[in-house]
Amino acid sequence: MNTNMAHSKKQEVLRLRIENSFQQLKRLKKQKNRESFNKELLELLPDIKKHINRRLTVALKKEYFPKNKYSVDDFVSQLFIEVYDNIDTVKEEKHLYLWLFKKTNELLEDVIVEEEFDDFFFKNIDTYSKLEWDAMEQEFSVDAGRDFVMMEEFDDVSYSHEGYTLNHVFVEDNKKALIDKIDKSLDDKTIANHLKTVLYNLPLSMQDVYELYAEQKFSLAEIAEIRNMAVEDVETLLKDARKALQVSLFNRYPAQ
Repeated sequence: MNTNMAHSKKQEVLRLRIENSFQQLKRLKKQKNRESFNKELLELLPDIKKHINRRLTVALKKEYFPKNKYSVDDFVSQLFIEVYDNIDTVKEEKHLYLWLFKKTNELLEDVIVEEEFDDFFFKNIDTYSKLEWDAMEQEFSVDAGRDFVMMEEFDDVSYSHEGYTLNHVFVEDNKKALIDKIDKSLDDKTIANHLKTVLYNLPLSMQDVYELYAEQKFSLAEIAEIRNMAVEDVETLLKDARKALQVSLFNRYPAQ
């Protein structure tokens, strides 16, 4: 659990850093100093670039847009333009972090055309054998190596364990004993790789909601704002993602 606490602190520091840059960005915009504006903004974007990279990688795997048509840099460049042109619409510094993700999501949604909800994996998640889970994790590892950018740029984000811990999966108070039991049986890397494998096979909307919640520490209301959907729908997607993760753990590691 220490990993999760450290990650939460890291996200708090990042939000504060972005908020502290707000007035500087507005001053640079007022001065029409686009070069310095972009330089300042670039320092704030590592997590957003990770988010774009992850969304594009999964979308490509699921064939939601043509291969080699887009790159992470394409979206980052467009995001620079959007932020520079529209930052004056952000009234308070505390809204900037959410607004950046909302703008990013709008850019992604313009090009990623999701198919109708495919619930085959979700409905059958309690039927897979350990061998099938092992094969899926191997496939995930191979696909993760085909990301749009070199992973070294993002501190090896494909294998980072931040945001992929049990206390995001089991939130009920009566599950603490179960969390402790799994924690003692499986190391952080094993847990993280399993959770990422399951998420990778879930619908994009479910993945996105879970990762915005667990990885970026957004509230349900903030995620609803980012994704332009009702809070109730966000809550349902998060609940379904947790259910899939819980069932998968029970079935893959029944003896733990």
